[in-house]
Amino acid sequence: MRTVLRSVVDKATHRRTCYFKGRVQGVGFRYTVKNIAMQYDVMGYVRNLPDGRVELVLEGSEDEINRLINEVNGKMGSYVYDVVSFTNPATGEFEQFSIRL
Repeated sequence: MRTVLRSVVDKATHRRTCYFKGRVQGVGFRYTVKNIAMQYDVMGYVRNLPDGRVELVLEGSEDEINRLINEVNGKMGSYVYDVVSFTNPATGEFEQFSIRL
């Protein structure tokens, strides 16, 4: 019982917002991120920004978020020249992971 409670509490304790710069629009970046995110216990969204960056917002455990971002960097890193990220407490506002327009 204790392990189950801990995993529920840890599930969305962190929120990370990442801004990817580079040739990240028009190359399937958002769809790749979504497909990767479906393999992890995270919620949030990915979207293109008007200035050419891609914004990724994730909520979940620190381990799941780190593993997901490492996989994104492994698959899409050749399109990225800079990533800025911020970590905050989770808000719990997401029910799933999606692509936002």
